[in-house]
Amino acid sequence: MFWRGVLHGLTPAHCLVCGVPVQEAAAVCVACWQKLAILEAPVCNVMGTPFIYDQGDGAVSAEAIAMAPPWRKARAAVLFDDTSKEIVHRLKYSDRTEAGLFMARMMARAGRQLTAEADMIVPVPLHWTRLWKRRFNQAAFLAQHIAKGSGKVFAPMILNRIRATPPQVGLDAEARRKNMRKAFLVSAQSQIKGKRILLVDDVRTTGATIAACVETLKLAGAAHVDVLTFALVRAPFRPHIED
Repeated sequence: MFWRGVLHGLTPAHCLVCGVPVQEAAAVCVACWQKLAILEAPVCNVMGTPFIYDQGDGAVSAEAIAMAPPWRKARAAVLFDDTSKEIVHRLKYSDRTEAGLFMARMMARAGRQLTAEADMIVPVPLHWTRLWKRRFNQAAFLAQHIAKGSGKVFAPMILNRIRATPPQVGLDAEARRKNMRKAFLVSAQSQIKGKRILLVDDVRTTGATIAACVETLKLAGAAHVDVLTFALVRAPFRPHIED
């Protein structure tokens, strides 16, 4: 990943989505920027999903009331679609760190209130076998840059994935939820007891992985857990993990 980063640093900057030349690295062209479905107020105070019209400060969606998630608040920078997917895949599968820098900037803007209220920033972890294959954890990359920009504590070793789970891609909500059962463990409970945690990942799909992480952190004593992702998939939410 280091040498790819050096190579990209020496070549002209290109749009992270379509590849046309742009003025600076870690950016998208005007046309692709206009295609991004940026999430801005008004949104559900709990789910971060967009409202059609402003329902007032702290408004909560029917989805959040009917099936309350384990986290306190969640925010995302954009909706997951063909445009944002290209950016996510640049970081996740092609080691394009400039895509991660763009994502982290967008996330910092979308989650500025959550970041301000957090004591520490924790990435969704990868199991060591998958980390070995990918060489880096994209969630940790994002969390580190958001923590650096905000002056918050970056805590990448607090939460660990102790069970290697099959890839979530292609699984429905029920399968994702079962896949995440008992997959995570907090390594140092004394460090998070009473702390306000901001959990970071690249994409929130059904919420199964993130919900499992949040529940693990809360059981270990976290005061509350907020969630920040780059992209949000508009899919059925299934928050709870059965024993």
